[in-house]
Amino acid sequence: MEILANTVIHFPPRLSKSRLLKSNSVCCLRLEGHDNMELPLSSNGGSTTKNDNIWRLFREAQQNKLSVSSELLLRIDSMVLTGMIDIKEASELRRLVKDYRIEVADLFTQSLHKEDMELLAELRYLFHKRKKNGYHIIHICTEMEPVVSVGSLASYVTGLSRALQRKGNLVEVILPKYASLDIGDVQGLRETEMEFYSYFNGQLHANRVWTGVVYGIGVTFIQPLHYSSFFSRERIYGYSDDFERFTYFSRASLDYMVKSAKKPDVLHIHNWHTAIVGPLFWDVFVNQGLEATRILLTCQDFDSQCLQQPDKLALCGLDPSRLNRPDRLQDNTKTQLVNILKGGVVYSNKVVIMSSIHSKGTIVHSLSHGLEPTLAIHKDKLVVSPCGIDDSIWDPSKDKFLPENYIADNMKGKAVCKAALQKHLALSKHASTVVVGCIFSDVSDVDLENLKAAIWVASRRNIQFVFMGASKTPKINRELQLFEEELKDENTRFINKYDEALSHLILAGSDIILCQSFHDAVLQVPLKAVRYGAAPVAITFNDKVFRNILEHDPGKTKFAHYMSTAFANLSLSQALDEIKNKPSHWNMKIMDAMSKDFSWDAECYDIHISAYASIKNL
Repeated sequence: MEILANTVIHFPPRLSKSRLLKSNSVCCLRLEGHDNMELPLSSNGGSTTKNDNIWRLFREAQQNKLSVSSELLLRIDSMVLTGMIDIKEASELRRLVKDYRIEVADLFTQSLHKEDMELLAELRYLFHKRKKNGYHIIHICTEMEPVVSVGSLASYVTGLSRALQRKGNLVEVILPKYASLDIGDVQGLRETEMEFYSYFNGQLHANRVWTGVVYGIGVTFIQPLHYSSFFSRERIYGYSDDFERFTYFSRASLDYMVKSAKKPDVLHIHNWHTAIVGPLFWDVFVNQGLEATRILLTCQDFDSQCLQQPDKLALCGLDPSRLNRPDRLQDNTKTQLVNILKGGVVYSNKVVIMSSIHSKGTIVHSLSHGLEPTLAIHKDKLVVSPCGIDDSIWDPSKDKFLPENYIADNMKGKAVCKAALQKHLALSKHASTVVVGCIFSDVSDVDLENLKAAIWVASRRNIQFVFMGASKTPKINRELQLFEEELKDENTRFINKYDEALSHLILAGSDIILCQSFHDAVLQVPLKAVRYGAAPVAITFNDKVFRNILEHDPGKTKFAHYMSTAFANLSLSQALDEIKNKPSHWNMKIMDAMSKDFSWDAECYDIHISAYASIKNL
């Protein structure tokens, strides 16, 4: 990467044979690739042999460049075959090589010996420079799907990063090297020869660096040596020293960026776990070659903020006396403590709050968990974004898990999927029977009484009901099992574990999907239901408040606006009545829903790229 960062690419005028032969003066031609060779050309009848030698050398030089370009094209083919990049990105990189083959050859002649992963990073860097409106974004985060996934952060980082990269931006991710990493989807994972030191607790400590590619995104894993126990544990979160663990990682990430001369346009940090990057950046690192970089913080929610004793800030090199102030990191309620997430808000240029249903006003005034004064002061830097879905996986027109694919204009395949689901679960096969699906990753998050009430509604109306999910709490699993035995309904099926492949068929085969909330940042069931032609209906029927939020809250996202007009006012009974009494209207509603784009590339991308643009102009 360094040779690209420090190399100016010149575009010399093309030399034509006619211009050379028609020259009436003696001149010197310096051939590319033959820097010490000057060949005289004369208009007074210089020998044919000399001209032949000139053109032979010229053709050899050009042929060498074409060979480099050809090999680059073959390496891009290899990257596609091994899954490092997708077909679209391969097409873009091939076009780069073809359009600038001479210049690319000059730049990459000495790089062909490198591994695919390193070569890909350099190609992407050059491609990014060719895209006038593209940004270089580095995520410093604690999760990324599928490498390490605990909650909604993992799918968000991967989904947004892939969308950004598909549209010409250069994205990198820095993660801790957890012992529990799922490295099956990491292409070209290797330990680099680079070892760097980072500051922590008054000393410099060595770190190893691992690199790889995940879904075409360059990923750097930082492995502490002295503090090796920080990330060699069974769980990702939930330890008494989580502040120390993730503060070490945040500081090490910045030290690594300076050491490797990375100068991104935007440093994207996430939740409290890397929010300390904000004050670290502005107090310690901004003058170390990062003057043009800006900070964007994403909060999945404000439930977890990390309150600490002020003197702990000194562990990573911050000055507690400067930061333990009401307008900086001092907690708004427990003033003897500092609030790490608050520091991220204060020291970021932009804050993106992820919520599919709530507006900025609702979040600030009702869901900020004590941060309302801070968010009110910084309200102009706050924006709200919905999540998205990965439409390379969740798309009924090309879903590999379905027996037949379908689109909004031709729903025949959905009927086939319903029949396949009924057969798979030994339900009676009637196309006219309404199928209600319900998918949860953890039932403990659900109001069990409301779930039971919904199942009773379905059983009384001769509706087929498919429930999939389990709880981490044994008591709830026992309650579900007892309820299943009590119900004894031939039209109801319980699948007591989450099955990814079966979830595709349930979405495709169902007419209605019951959702624990329209804001489901982990499984994103409402988004998937809409995409698969199943109506999302909220199971939580204290949702008069929920519906009121959707209907009357200004500034909501496009997704929230659509859901409020299309589905928020539907209870399960009302949806069943509409299917029965207004089938044509219902079908039009479903087809319209399927035509909406709620992927990562749509509203979520637009909001983030706008946020990046606004802070780069500061």
